[in-house]
Amino acid sequence: MKTTLDIDDELLVKAKAFSARERKSLTALIEEGLRLRLRRSRARGGARPAALAIHRGKGGLAAGVDPLSNRSLLDAADDGA
Repeated sequence: MKTTLDIDDELLVKAKAFSARERKSLTALIEEGLRLRLRRSRARGGARPAALAIHRGKGGLAAGVDPLSNRSLLDAADDGA
């Protein structure tokens, strides 16, 4: 089917150069790009985002643990093992 597209001038220059290097027609390059994009979109479309676990417990950090310090958090985690 024939159709008319408005394509950014710079993008079109790059696409024509790429299609010439690949020895493909511009039409073939555009079709390939659309197929890849649609395939990727379909693959992601069926997946649901993972549900995040929510902790509704009480409490918090143990006394003396600095939540901004990786070392402090790692030390506290090691103490619990």
